[in-house]
Amino acid sequence: MQEIKDKHFTGERALFKGHDLRLEGCIFDDGESPLKESRNIEVSDGVFGWRYPLWYSKNVRVNNSVVLEAVRAGFWYTDDVTLTDTNYAGVKGIRKCRNVRLERVSFPHAEETLWWCDGVELVDVTVTGDYLCQGTNNIYAKNLQLDGKYSFDGCENVVIEDSRLITKDAFWNCQNVVVRNSFIVSEYLAWNAQNVTFENCVIQSLQGLCYIDNLTLRNCKLVQTDLAFEYCTNIDAHITTPIVSVKNPCGGRIVAPSIGEIIFDDPAVDASATTIVQTHATCPCLHCAA
Repeated sequence: MQEIKDKHFTGERALFKGHDLRLEGCIFDDGESPLKESRNIEVSDGVFGWRYPLWYSKNVRVNNSVVLEAVRAGFWYTDDVTLTDTNYAGVKGIRKCRNVRLERVSFPHAEETLWWCDGVELVDVTVTGDYLCQGTNNIYAKNLQLDGKYSFDGCENVVIEDSRLITKDAFWNCQNVVVRNSFIVSEYLAWNAQNVTFENCVIQSLQGLCYIDNLTLRNCKLVQTDLAFEYCTNIDAHITTPIVSVKNPCGGRIVAPSIGEIIFDDPAVDASATTIVQTHATCPCLHCAA
């Protein structure tokens, strides 16, 4: 590979169609699309300071670098992208890419980032921003620290482990989601989704976990969670904390120490289709039977 060190690139398409390049300590500034259509690029200790640096590229490795806030739409239509130990401050970053690996990366302004990608791995990643990963498929995340609204909308095949998600309206319109060993604060969690599983999670939600087909919760805590499970089907929920209220579940089994209120106010919902077990309840009503 050709090595280029400590260069300051300006002007549009400064290294257009560059290939087999190892760039160390270089700055890309004041010029759009510096590495457009590039192949086999390694960047270390670099600074990206202007718009559209990596579009239609393949096999890109960026390490110990900075993507400044002025960078809009930074990495689009690019395949086989790896970022490590990098601060990515630009919005609308990484879209319509395939095979993306991010490790020890921070996104302080991640609005509309990681949209419509296929094959995304996030390890030790910190994100602040709304609409993360919209329409993206085949996601794996471990130790993801997320603070932002409307994340993971319309995604398929998502696995998240050991993470902290502070995010309103997460996992809407998704299919095949598994979240393990995570802390989640999310209003209206996972509406209109299919095949959703939470294992060993702590969840705080307002009217969350509704309109889901095939919902599984194993050994989860629902902290101050109310109006849960409305119009859910095929529920298999084993909760280790009291639930504030449950409303109009449409079928399955819910086990919890106690439930403050069980609401069936829609005559179209067959209450007998859902078995509700309150393991610490003393009330003799139908829904408290073991």
